[in-house]
Amino acid sequence: MTKRHVSLPEEAEAGVQAFIEEVDERLAGEEDTCEVVRDTLVDLYGDRDAYKRWQDGEEISPAERVRLQGYDPCNSTLESEYYAEKDEEAFRRSKHLQWLWRQFDATPMADNVEFALRFRSMLADHLFAECGEGCRFFKGITFTYGHNVRIGDNTVVHDGVHLDDRGHLEIGDRVSISDGVHIYSHDHDVVDQTEVRNFETVVEDDARVTYDAMVRAGCRIGENSIVGARAVVQGDVPAHHIVVGMPARSVRVKPGWEEVAEPIEDANPSRQNEREIEYDLPEDLDAFDEFERDLDPAER
Repeated sequence: MTKRHVSLPEEAEAGVQAFIEEVDERLAGEEDTCEVVRDTLVDLYGDRDAYKRWQDGEEISPAERVRLQGYDPCNSTLESEYYAEKDEEAFRRSKHLQWLWRQFDATPMADNVEFALRFRSMLADHLFAECGEGCRFFKGITFTYGHNVRIGDNTVVHDGVHLDDRGHLEIGDRVSISDGVHIYSHDHDVVDQTEVRNFETVVEDDARVTYDAMVRAGCRIGENSIVGARAVVQGDVPAHHIVVGMPARSVRVKPGWEEVAEPIEDANPSRQNEREIEYDLPEDLDAFDEFERDLDPAER
């Protein structure tokens, strides 16, 4: 579908650009990231007067206190914060930026496409390990950390996508990831759910992962390939192939690419074990099993 250019009115454009540049400069500077995120959210939510009253020691309700404290990412926890094997130093900053991303998405301004795409693209430059030019990120995208994501140029990620970078996630140039897609880079042991293995998951240039599809950790989605709607990818997808189903299987090669693509009968092997990322846990880790299950079959 060919699109057309759309622009904001001149006055709105000036305000949007000034705001994005200000946040970008502060994040790139020496300020504490927590303070930048807090200030940005206080103003986005229109709570500057209430925040000032609180800082001046005036009486506020418990609900107001929780709301005002919540603008500071240091007063929050994320699910991924509990993961034992994460890079603590990298997560310290990415948590703050991820909090800004998520809380921005909860504001009315997140539905202003021209503003929101540019704001998220700016944040991605600070949050991801790498982010190319011309990327578009729509509403409701979530990450595990953010700092293990690498994305190339002119890639688009649509609404409600989950990019799991508990391992490493690499997405190439001109990739299209449709609404509701989940791409994973970690897996759980089938007996002991607390045992986690992390992997390198790759989506190569010009690939399309369409609506509600799921890509298992350690898979490679080949160049110029298509993953069909609601497909569950359990193995590699060769370049130029179209896969559909649960589990996903190659059903055809994109027209015009038959001479350079792998034969369908040789397609979709699992190479997960080749892409595992080893990690060590801290010796002083205060670990716990939230399930407290009995894993010994003889005791059942």
